[in-house]
Amino acid sequence: MEGLAKFEEIHVISDIHMGGKPGFQILRETKRLANFVRWVAAQKPDKLVALALNGDVIDTLAEENISGYVAVDEAETTLMRIMNDASFAPVWDALADFVHAEKRTLIIIIGNHDIEIAFPNVQRLIVERLSKDDNSAKARIVFSAMGAGYGCMVGNARVFCTHGNEVDAWNFNRYEGLSRVARRLNAGLSLNKDEWIPNAGTCMVKDVMKSVKEKYAWIDLLKPEGKSLFGTLLTLDKSQASKLGQITALATKMEYEKKTEVNQRLTVDEQQLFSSTDNAPPTLESLLGPNLLERMRSAGVINYQNGDDMLLQLEQSRNSPVQQQFMGDAPLGTTQYVWDRLTGWFTGEGREEALRCALKDWLKGDLTFCIDDQDDTYKDVTAKLGPNIDFVITGHTHLARAINMGVGRAYFNSGTWVRLMRFTDEMLSSTASFKPVYDVLANGHMSAIDAATVHDKPLVLDMTTSVSISLENGRAIGRLNRVTGDGISAPELIKQYPEA
Repeated sequence: MEGLAKFEEIHVISDIHMGGKPGFQILRETKRLANFVRWVAAQKPDKLVALALNGDVIDTLAEENISGYVAVDEAETTLMRIMNDASFAPVWDALADFVHAEKRTLIIIIGNHDIEIAFPNVQRLIVERLSKDDNSAKARIVFSAMGAGYGCMVGNARVFCTHGNEVDAWNFNRYEGLSRVARRLNAGLSLNKDEWIPNAGTCMVKDVMKSVKEKYAWIDLLKPEGKSLFGTLLTLDKSQASKLGQITALATKMEYEKKTEVNQRLTVDEQQLFSSTDNAPPTLESLLGPNLLERMRSAGVINYQNGDDMLLQLEQSRNSPVQQQFMGDAPLGTTQYVWDRLTGWFTGEGREEALRCALKDWLKGDLTFCIDDQDDTYKDVTAKLGPNIDFVITGHTHLARAINMGVGRAYFNSGTWVRLMRFTDEMLSSTASFKPVYDVLANGHMSAIDAATVHDKPLVLDMTTSVSISLENGRAIGRLNRVTGDGISAPELIKQYPEA
C-alpha cells in the first residue's frame, strides 16, 4: 500500500513497564531486554529493519511523584527519573545504539500506562536521550501516540500494531483529552489535575491498588487480573474489605463509560448515548467467586436475600472524587456494618483455605496462558479492522497469542517482559499443597516472589516474548517468539503463520 513504511523485517515487543521504585519494579529481565534490542539491530544489516515498542513502554502509574492521574507538570521529571534509574538505563542505552544504526527504525506506540508519550515535551526528551543530537538518529524514531496504531508493509503483507487497550472499557485512552493537554503544553500552559477525567482502570491503579501494592508488591503479576481479585485480597488482608465500595463504584463507572464513550473503539466515529440508569452494578458473586461466596454464606457473614443489597449500599460510599461523581450518599451505619461483618470473618485460621477456594474459582476452565485462545482483545480488535490487514499485533493483556485468522491472515499478541505468576492445579489441589504459595503471597515482597520455588518450579514464569514479521523467499512470515537467556541469541520459536 502506498504511503506505508516498508521493511524487510519488523520485531514487536510490548508491556515493558519501566517505572516504579526498587522493590516494586515489575520489569526484571532488563539485561535480556537490552541485549535483545542489540540483537535486533544486528539483523539483516543491509535491509530495512524496525523495532516496535507496542505500548506501556514506561509506567507512569507506578511512579510516586505524580499528584493527579496524568503527569503534566511532572511529565519531564518523571521520564528523566525512569530513564536514569539504574535498573532501566541499560535498556535506554541499547535503544540509543539501535537508532544510531543505519537502516533501523524505532517505533514507539502509546499504551494506557504511558499516555504521557502523547505530549510533545516527553517525545522531545526521548528523542534527545536516544539520538544524542544526531539528526540521522532522530529521523529513525517514530511515535504513534494518538490512537491510530501503526501500519507498515513487510513485502506485500500489511502489518497493523496497536496496544489493545482501545477495546478495553476499563483502560481506553481519551485521545482528544491528550491532544488538549499537548496543545496547552505547546502554548506554555498547564492543566489543572482536576480537569483530567481518568478511565476506571487508572482510578483502580491510583486509588485502590497503589496502597495494596505497598504491602503486596506482586499484585500486578496476577493473571487473569480481573477475576476474583477482591476475594484474593480480602482473604490475605481483612483491611482490604474497606475497598469493596471503591471497587464496585469503579466497576459501575466502567460500565457507564463503556456505553457512553465508544470513541475508544478502533474505527468507530459516531458516539452513542445511554442513560446512566442502564448501568448494571456488579454482583457479589462476580467479585468474590462462587466458592468463596458460599463459604461466607455458610458462615453467616451474608445470605442469599440481602448480600447484593449490602453491595448496593457499599456502592454508594463516597470515598473518592470518582465515587462522588458517580454515586450518591449512603447510610454510614449500613456500610460500616458490612465492613465489620466481612473483616470479622477473615480472621484467625482458615484464611489459606479461603484463598485457595477463591483461586480455584478464578482458574476454573482458565485459558489464560493458551496461546491460541481467542480472548476478548482478539475478538474486539479484529472485529474493527479491514480484511486487507494481514498481520495484527497487540499487547496490553500481558498474554502471548498466536492465532490463525484464515485466508493467510494471523493475529499475535506480543505478551510482556514483566514478571508473571501462574497458579497450577497441583498448587491448588489441597490446603497442604497451597501453603507454600500462600506463605510467599502473604510475605508480599517481590524478592520473596522471585526466590520462591513451589513443587520444584519457580513461582514466577520466565516468559519474555516478541513477535516478528519477516520477508523470507518472497513471502511474509509471522512468528511468536520467546527470548531466553541473556537475549544475545536468536529467540526460540513458539508458533508461526503461515505454518512451515
